[in-house]
Formats: sequence, C-alpha cells, structure tokens
Amino acid sequence: MHRPSAFAHHRFLGDKRTQQVYDLEEVADEDALAVVLDELMSSDAFLCFGPDTLAEARNRGYKLQKV
Repeated sequence: MHRPSAFAHHRFLGDKRTQQVYDLEEVADEDALAVVLDELMSSDAFLCFGPDTLAEARNRGYKLQKV
C-alpha cells in the first residue's frame, strides 16, 4: 500500500466526516485501504493526531475502523 506522502511518518489518519480513524500500520486488506485513502485524500476531510496515538484519536471522539 502506498501511504500518502503528507502522512509518511504518521500511523493514525482520521476522517473528519465520519469520525473514524484508520491505523496505517495494522492493515488486513491493503486494496480496500487504498480505495479508502484515495477517497479520503480527494475529500480534504482528513487529519492526523498529535501525539500520533490511538488514545489521542479516541480522546477527540474518533473510533477505530479496521480495514
């Protein structure tokens, strides 16, 4: 899977529209995640977290979406 260059050093990527967070390192289906990332990048409704942890994503109300 090709990780978006802007997020090359980030593990978690959030979707602002659905409040879902994707773990870019724990991927079960790389093809499905590639489709999700392409759509997410074209929507400009994404963000990363600081610190880059699942706990921080959950603190902001995001839920882990497994792909």
